[in-house]
Amino acid sequence: MNGRHKAIAAAFKLMAATGADRWSRGFAQGAGVILTLHHVRPRRARGFAPNALLEITPEFLDATLGLVRAEGYDIVSLDEALLRLQGPKRGRFFVAFTFDDGYRDNVEHAWPVLAKHGAPWTLFVTPGFADRTARLWWLELEEAIRALPRLDLALPDGRFAANAGTDAEKARAFDRLYWRLRNGPEAILLSAISDLMAAAGIDSAALVERECLPWETLRSLSGAPGVTIGAHTMTHPRLAKLDAEAARREIVESKARLEAEFGMPIRHFAYPVGDPPSAGPRDFALAREADFVSAVTTRPGHLAPEHVAHVHALPRVSLNGLHQNEPALRALLAGLPFWLMNRGRVAVTD
Repeated sequence: MNGRHKAIAAAFKLMAATGADRWSRGFAQGAGVILTLHHVRPRRARGFAPNALLEITPEFLDATLGLVRAEGYDIVSLDEALLRLQGPKRGRFFVAFTFDDGYRDNVEHAWPVLAKHGAPWTLFVTPGFADRTARLWWLELEEAIRALPRLDLALPDGRFAANAGTDAEKARAFDRLYWRLRNGPEAILLSAISDLMAAAGIDSAALVERECLPWETLRSLSGAPGVTIGAHTMTHPRLAKLDAEAARREIVESKARLEAEFGMPIRHFAYPVGDPPSAGPRDFALAREADFVSAVTTRPGHLAPEHVAHVHALPRVSLNGLHQNEPALRALLAGLPFWLMNRGRVAVTD
């Protein structure tokens, strides 16, 4: 856990110690919240784990659902969340659970827990992962750095070199290279990570096969009670890094492909990565033009009635794997961190 996450953890503990997670609800808590999850699987002991923030344990998911129920909050589908925004039920805070990408562990470990609590959920699917043609580039970067003792890359903006012999060195190298590539074009990011994968002797498609659900399981899931399937582009690019036509294809074709595979309307969309550098007003407009009923970002915040006019740029709150504890969860559900971040204003993003 780096310094930033340690500071966040300390803030969560302070809110719990002062009772702020309770007394702030009257002014900080919105009408509801959409939670973002990725992996749900048993804890794995490993020193170098830069993507650990993307995974929580089944036990923490169970605790989360239990706390939500104990607080008297309603667990709703995305369709119901939109209805609640249009006609708020006074005093009925709601929570919607969404899962990005389409991982095997969502069925193996998350679904049984969700079913135990009678909780509806949404799975945002990237067809390219089910096809085994798209790339889990953030996982590729982790696996390549895990395998290599040293990194040496020729990048368009200059050479990148770093030792990666120890877990600490690997963590520093990952952080530096990840953000350097994230700040650049999609093509350069993919090319650079391909070079590392080749040097490490790792097969990209094999990683996708290991991690992501196949079409046959997704087809069965699409008709299951309480499960909503949404689209997450064709290949999981950062849309803002693409030209308008390429971004439009990623959005439109993902909807068409999923509707053809499942024989049902696909109403909801999630922007890959979803932060401001990865999805912006142009992409929100493209999702609206593609006839999605809603689209979600990863920009943090609670939902408010004002978001009715911004349903293609809805905020979500991540269940971060680095903060799997009750103080963090209570703070996120209370909304105080986002109220402070936005200085008491409702944040809308388009």
